[in-house]
Amino acid sequence: MKTRTKAVVIGGGIAGCSTLYHLTQEGWTDVMLLERDELTSGTTWHSAAQVTNFGMNQTMVGLKSHSIALYKELAEDPDYPINYHHGDGGIRLANTEAQMDGYRHFASMARGMGVHFEVIDAEECARRHPLISTDNLIGGLWDPMDGDIDPAQLCQALARRARRAGAEVHRFTPVTGLRQLQDDTWIVETSKGEIHTDVVINACGYRVNEVGAMMGVHHPVMSMEHQYFITEEIPGIVQAGHRMPLLRCPISDYYCRQEKTGLLIGFYEQDCKTWGMDGIDPNFTMDLCPDDLDRITDVLEGAFERMPALTEVGIKTVVNGPITYTIDGAPLVGPIPGKRNAFCIIGLRAGLGEGGGHGWLLAQQIVHGEACYDTWVLDPRRFTGHGNVELCALKAIEDYQNEFRFHFPHEHRPAGRPAKTTPLTPVLAAEGAEFTVVNGWERMEFLKPAPDFHETLGFRFNEVFDIVARDVKAVSEGVGLAEVNGFNRYEITGADAHGFLDRMICGRVTRKPGKVGLGYLLNHHGMIKSEATIANLPASHRGPDRIWYGSAAAAEQHDMDWLTHHLRPGEDVQIRSLTNDMTILVLAGPKARDVLSAVSRGDWSADAFPWLSVREGLVGIAPATVMSVSFSGELAYEIHVPNNQLYAAYLALRKAGKAHGLHLFGARAIESMRMEKGYLHWKADLLTEFDPFETGLERFVKLDKADFIGKSALEARVAKGPARRLVTLRIDATDRPATPGSSVLAGDRVAGTVTSGDWGHRVGMNLAYAFVEPALAAPGTNLHLDLIGDRIAAEVIAPCPYDPQNHRVSG
Repeated sequence: MKTRTKAVVIGGGIAGCSTLYHLTQEGWTDVMLLERDELTSGTTWHSAAQVTNFGMNQTMVGLKSHSIALYKELAEDPDYPINYHHGDGGIRLANTEAQMDGYRHFASMARGMGVHFEVIDAEECARRHPLISTDNLIGGLWDPMDGDIDPAQLCQALARRARRAGAEVHRFTPVTGLRQLQDDTWIVETSKGEIHTDVVINACGYRVNEVGAMMGVHHPVMSMEHQYFITEEIPGIVQAGHRMPLLRCPISDYYCRQEKTGLLIGFYEQDCKTWGMDGIDPNFTMDLCPDDLDRITDVLEGAFERMPALTEVGIKTVVNGPITYTIDGAPLVGPIPGKRNAFCIIGLRAGLGEGGGHGWLLAQQIVHGEACYDTWVLDPRRFTGHGNVELCALKAIEDYQNEFRFHFPHEHRPAGRPAKTTPLTPVLAAEGAEFTVVNGWERMEFLKPAPDFHETLGFRFNEVFDIVARDVKAVSEGVGLAEVNGFNRYEITGADAHGFLDRMICGRVTRKPGKVGLGYLLNHHGMIKSEATIANLPASHRGPDRIWYGSAAAAEQHDMDWLTHHLRPGEDVQIRSLTNDMTILVLAGPKARDVLSAVSRGDWSADAFPWLSVREGLVGIAPATVMSVSFSGELAYEIHVPNNQLYAAYLALRKAGKAHGLHLFGARAIESMRMEKGYLHWKADLLTEFDPFETGLERFVKLDKADFIGKSALEARVAKGPARRLVTLRIDATDRPATPGSSVLAGDRVAGTVTSGDWGHRVGMNLAYAFVEPALAAPGTNLHLDLIGDRIAAEVIAPCPYDPQNHRVSG
């Protein structure tokens, strides 16, 4: 075993084998895989090994498509063929129209990735799968590429190809320790000696946190016991003359696929069970949990009703093994938060089916810094300090119990809440607030009109439409108050602070004291990495000259890693997070200045405190940092207050606001108003797949700057011309918004994808943002959208249909 290598992958299941293989495909051949036992001896060996193309977003569809293409290629390799039942087809059942709308949306979304799903009725479901009953069934989603694969053969095939490219695979080589050197390389300690490596990758399945502990981190990954059984021969399968499609049933919480002449049937019972929370036996390898069929009785009854043939056959084999979950059910694939040269590919609950794609995207990140898709939906940094063992267990149970029930727009499930709150959370709850969750924070969406109000979840406008209209009207005509908690905030100090930020940001960085600016950070490929508000706070009794860097709540760990990893040796820059110490109160509307003047001494006039200014002061008795910035398009102030005095500031504003009809508003109104103003959301519209020119942010780029990260790559992209353009669309529909991911059509051809959509109440338009082909980006261009199965007319309009000259933000 060599003692120096470029990368060490720890774990020999599908995650590790796929990563190793794809590293060699990206050009890194001096790489190693270490497995404590035999390859596939963890979860992989007992996987049901279904390979579907279905995903909840385009990134997931894309990586699954890669998996399918790779597995098909491996299966057809004459030197080492593997068993892959490709293209048996699969059906996801539905018994409500809302679920069917969801399937129509997912078909539209997948269409943009070159994947063609089919929405079929109940009779067609039964025709394609003759073993099922149509009782309590409306229809389903057909995936023609669905199938299953042999887990052990797949991993061996990937390892074999990696070895042929130059990689090493060492079985029965447990990792016993990890330590990082001052140059950020790693020493991997094993039972057979030490290995010095540039990069380390945790691909350890249910033992993820044993290796995580070696580098001082905890990963929010939890294992659940999962049972399936294999039946004896079913006459209907023998008589069918073709392989049965796979079936996934959210009605009765089970799935099945053909196994020889019987069925493999897996269950997601409500009385489910976590596994390994108190540690895992070191000898648990190629092993299973005790059978517990009593636990699945209720689910089994539903399966019997859906497939009566099951009542007439016996059970040959029962399997009960651990599978891994994360807080939101999606894997953690990417950089490990707070570490350098350390990555993970973990929490793959459907590892076999999509592991080929996960390894592909991770290898690209390791070798090139980014993948071909924006991978935020998989990024390990999307969970922050709230992602502990207990929260992960609660969310894993909830996700397990709802395995085949997708999240509807604006659906926020209750397990593990509240994780993060402010002193105002119970106050707003008492007012009747409905909350959404942003990076664990409970953030108000709107005030319920009655205590028993419940939103009808779906892909169409619902009862909340009029509530948001009321909120927007109150803000645009008077004054509104909203809490925006969790907003990411760093304090940056040091003699080199502005020079550092000038290197990080592609545009002009304001240095003037008391001023605020907006900037964009690019990656080394010239694509958008982050968006930041930069505020220069003059020296005061609260501290010396300092810069506040503000960004999206979810960016807390992402942006800290990016900034700290680009500090130069000897650079006088200090970065301190204030994210969990302060909260923003947004005061917005034409009467906002009147309310602020009533609670805070000083001159708040437009001349003394113009748009894009920042000032320290007091709101009532609470210290505050006030910025004249707006995400609503109205005169607005962001009032940043320490959490321990947040309630005091809130009371002062509410009291002063009574005379002006102050109205509480929430995130849903903010979303509507920002769409009208052309303001973009990070990781909705601001993606690593596009550069700032493609995203319509050229006014924030200064190519004549001496240098900034991504400059040379951006110049090359500009010379080449855009691949896509972000446009604003007016949609000819009043009953439904454009759900992100929906396909934009030019004729019958997919020409783009929606990133955001909502109704603009001030302009009376159904609005969407979408990336489209450049030739279709001119205002006046007529297009169509595929919205929940219907072809809806849309027109490209100029950005910012509401107050495009920004007269209202200055009051």
